[in-house]
Amino acid sequence: MASLYASKANAMMILMLAPTYAKEEAAALLLHHLQGNCPLSGERSCKEPSFPAKYKCSPPVTSTTKAKLTLNDFSEGGEGGAPSECDERYHAKTERVVALSTGWYDGGSRCGRMIKITASNGKSVTAKVVDECDTLHGCDSEHGFLPPCENNIVDGSDAVWEALGLNKDLGIVPVTWSMA
Repeated sequence: MASLYASKANAMMILMLAPTYAKEEAAALLLHHLQGNCPLSGERSCKEPSFPAKYKCSPPVTSTTKAKLTLNDFSEGGEGGAPSECDERYHAKTERVVALSTGWYDGGSRCGRMIKITASNGKSVTAKVVDECDTLHGCDSEHGFLPPCENNIVDGSDAVWEALGLNKDLGIVPVTWSMA
């Protein structure tokens, strides 16, 4: 019980310290935490005063799982840092590959499997799961000095974005996904 209280206290501190523009997101994360969903950790991100949540879980996978599609360069020297977790390889921008948030990655159980991603414009594409978008660790060379991912990320290659007809300059768009 004491650790639960400490976690709630940490979440309240995050809400109080969050900049004005982040209050709505911080409040949503606190509510998510208080409802017993994915537990928060109180660690800070790479740069203060940002306080991203760290998750051990992701929302349940359904036939239309809501997610945020982000853009990732899986090639050597790309922003992803190390080779892909599933196959210890780098992947060309022309390959339809994705990384899933830690909970959806599920310890690698989805490695090599295909998922179907659908954009709000109605276009769909299948892509191969090759990596984890780590929700627990970040800010180091292994993670390209990026902060931890959110728990609802499908991190797609250029080829995924192009197949969906999306503007890569947006960097993040709402999508749905399911196992193919």
